[in-house]
Amino acid sequence: MASERTMANDDRKQTIRFFTEEELDALEETDPDMAYRIARAQAIAARDRLAPTQASETGPPDRAAVERAIEDVRRILQRDGGDIELIGIDGTRVQVRMKGACAGCPNSVLDLRHVVEKIVCAVPGVSSVVNTF
Repeated sequence: MASERTMANDDRKQTIRFFTEEELDALEETDPDMAYRIARAQAIAARDRLAPTQASETGPPDRAAVERAIEDVRRILQRDGGDIELIGIDGTRVQVRMKGACAGCPNSVLDLRHVVEKIVCAVPGVSSVVNTF
């Protein structure tokens, strides 16, 4: 039987039904696309539910560790003529500025999401990275 979990989101409670592996296997036999969509949605919901809690449990991020992560990102971006600057740390959110070739590049949003966030969010206490202009 599927489990139900209650999540608080913007001061309102929302009940999400999670399908068990057996239910997803049974659904996959009749509708594999639907089983995939449900499994994917469940994985995203579980990840989003855990992400803010993990960042808040560790406390604020260490500025030196964030600066080291930004230096790692800087070396990657400089290969293509880009650069990044640490603007500040606001709670668990890190504010950066994409510079150089990254400033006007249409792929900078993807770079921020797939390169910068992956490296910087690995620092304990960091929940997100935001580009400021």
